[in-house]
Amino acid sequence: MRHVIARWRWGIEVARLARGRVAQRAADPDALQGFAASIRDACAAVPLVRVGGGGDGGYLLPDDFEGIRHCFSPGVDVTARFEEEIARNHGIRSFMADASVECAPLENPLFEFDRRFLGAQSDETFITLGDWVRDKLGEEADDDLLLQMDIEGAEFDVLIESDAALLRRFRMMVIEFHDMERIFERHGLPLIRALFAKLHRDFAIVHMHANNCCGIAECRGIGVPRVFEITYLRRDRLPAGAATGALHLPHALDRPNVADTPDIAMPEIWWRA
Repeated sequence: MRHVIARWRWGIEVARLARGRVAQRAADPDALQGFAASIRDACAAVPLVRVGGGGDGGYLLPDDFEGIRHCFSPGVDVTARFEEEIARNHGIRSFMADASVECAPLENPLFEFDRRFLGAQSDETFITLGDWVRDKLGEEADDDLLLQMDIEGAEFDVLIESDAALLRRFRMMVIEFHDMERIFERHGLPLIRALFAKLHRDFAIVHMHANNCCGIAECRGIGVPRVFEITYLRRDRLPAGAATGALHLPHALDRPNVADTPDIAMPEIWWRA
């Protein structure tokens, strides 16, 4: 009887795959709780400033720009207020990349644009983060870079492919993570958890902000924004006495990404110690 049931289940799975449908069991609740605890443990409270104006394209970062000369900014929007502000206020040169648009949204002597996507391999359309940094800086010893990355889900491929030594060259990183409801999948959670563990060895989370574009996904009493932004600061740049394992959200400088959509809050499980 057991074999009959197994064949019946396998037949259902074959039919589902043939129709382009994939099913996974939900992740273990204890594993989800453990992942949330690891995110909370990576948090550190530091003073922040807003860069890039209100709404989408504006981010909260530590006021620690002195000595940063280059920003890598994959994913080009219709505006470049973030890059324009750091160029104007700090003289930071921004390298932009996006194969979906013809050029940068505005001209600036400190902007340089490549019509390529950031990805896990380099070819005519894609370039890895490591190859991009080498192409722009060569052998220049610049280990205090800034990364601002919003690439619609490709951030996972890019961060997995990038080695830790490369990522440590960035003093600060602002990354928008997409499709985070995949943490509820039994096979999705271990991969995402491993990626975040890689980041948190060298970086602290100094801010999180839920993008109100796509709402909250919930499973087994745990909610997570489908899209949210994290600001990372390399741990050697944390101020002395910075309170670790704690954030205060929402921050007074937070603004909704989509102005005409109700704002959403980052669930406390991800930030309240």
